[in-house]
Amino acid sequence: MRLCRACVVVNDRLLIIGGQEGDFMAKPGSPIFKCSRRNEIVYDEVYMLDDEMKWKPLSPMPKSDSHIEFAWAIVNNSIVIAGGTTEKHPITKKMVLVGEVFQFNLDTLV
Repeated sequence: MRLCRACVVVNDRLLIIGGQEGDFMAKPGSPIFKCSRRNEIVYDEVYMLDDEMKWKPLSPMPKSDSHIEFAWAIVNNSIVIAGGTTEKHPITKKMVLVGEVFQFNLDTLV
């Protein structure tokens, strides 16, 4: 099972944020590139590599999120994450884009 996480380097620190195990799998031979949904586990975890080269857990994200490796920027000494992944709508079951914006303050590490 593949594990994907967003990696951010800021202030000489390496952080990993969110991520997931599992993903869509292409159906072999599908003329319309249909995919089958595989079991996914999406994470809210945030870790920072400390001076002793050990992963230090930080406060988790308010909501699990993945595919955010392209969706972050540093703004006013914070990591701001906008979008990234999709989730199933609770009623229609259709895939919708995640619309939350998350801020991780680098001064407080929250």
